[in-house]
Amino acid sequence: MFGAILVLLFAFSIPAAVIVRRHRTESRREHLRRQPFPEEWRRVLDHSIPLYRHLPTPLKEQLHGHINVFLAEKNFEGGGGLTMTDEIRVTIAAQACILLLNRRTDYYPRLYSIIVYPEEFTVERPLYFSGHHHLEGEETRLGESWPTGAVVIAWSHARQGSSDPNDGRNVVFHEFAHQLDQEDGRADGMPVLQRTSSYITWARVLGRQYEDLQLRVKSGMASLLDKYGATNAAEFFAVATECFFERPRQMEAQLPDLYRELKDFYNQDPARYDA
Repeated sequence: MFGAILVLLFAFSIPAAVIVRRHRTESRREHLRRQPFPEEWRRVLDHSIPLYRHLPTPLKEQLHGHINVFLAEKNFEGGGGLTMTDEIRVTIAAQACILLLNRRTDYYPRLYSIIVYPEEFTVERPLYFSGHHHLEGEETRLGESWPTGAVVIAWSHARQGSSDPNDGRNVVFHEFAHQLDQEDGRADGMPVLQRTSSYITWARVLGRQYEDLQLRVKSGMASLLDKYGATNAAEFFAVATECFFERPRQMEAQLPDLYRELKDFYNQDPARYDA
């Protein structure tokens, strides 16, 4: 009874226009999710994303609906002379939406555009010296996730990462894990969890595994996780996400606590998908 009263009070505290807008958005999305999935898009998934072929049928159907919504709401732009095609859009959208399966989602609400370059791209970054001045340096990247507005992807690496589901590297999973992490406005390796009680365990498990990876990198020891995950907590979460979907059986065997946390967060168990 008390919980119901709180819900009512919270509902009445939300402006009516916001409630109407949310209802319209969800109605439109539900309509999109129910639309037939084009056969040519299905062929792209079968050809380009081996992981798709191993998904249980209910997850495939759910994924189709998510892709319909994603492609209707997000803008794709070609950079560096790249001509945008359905193969590029569907391949990237599918992997972004795999991270949303079985979860309540607002479809990356801070994201508006996906900018796709044909190959690796360079960005300018400040190089500080003397405490005040800086020079502009260049850095080559495979992808970027901006806190608001855009994800940038190198198509050559997106295609390679999706076609090899066992190499543990997937630039689309990586950058869209950053988007999930950034939904609360911070890139700190702590995405929004469904249960408040989960934050303590999440911080303990991922913190311990992050420190272990840093030690392994410093000592030159091998690790299941890519060493880039030792850069900071945000990169650790993104790298762990890549491994969770690309090498789930190895992660479950070697890093069971980390696998369990990601399994609870993504509400998926990819180690059980058909090999």
